[in-house]
Amino acid sequence: MSLPSVEPLIEKLGQALTPYFSSPDSQPIIVGIETGGAWIAERLQQRVAPGAELGSLNISFYRDDFTRSGLHPTVKPSSLPTDIDDRTIILVDDVLHSGRTVRAAMNEIFDYGRPQQIILAILIDRGEREIPIQADFVGATLELDPGSHIKLEGPDPLRLVIKSLESHAG
Repeated sequence: MSLPSVEPLIEKLGQALTPYFSSPDSQPIIVGIETGGAWIAERLQQRVAPGAELGSLNISFYRDDFTRSGLHPTVKPSSLPTDIDDRTIILVDDVLHSGRTVRAAMNEIFDYGRPQQIILAILIDRGEREIPIQADFVGATLELDPGSHIKLEGPDPLRLVIKSLESHAG
């Protein structure tokens, strides 16, 4: 399978998100989900709105499946602006699959406050949802073979790789 280049996908997302930054009175907050989503969020901020507030979420403690996947020993704290109430948040992640990561990120966001709206921007949508989460903006949609997993590697350069889940069972 030929994988798309990351930079054109980020450019596509940036073009789609540009209208949200047209009003100087109400600038959205760009929030990336660690780690791949944070890399993309930073690039979107640089391209679309260098003055926009940028945040990151580490959703490790908000996941409902951490007993299956295990907690990572180095959990970094999340970083959001102090006041997100009544603000638009552009939530960014690299791959949308089951929907559980996005659900966990929204749970954490609501612990910080009550945003006016959350807009979901995803680099790759690979389908196969387990819960009803849908992106507002998608760089590309890919179908993967059963047992395959797509991952964003980086941060410089950013590139997509496909890995077999069997190779991780080892």
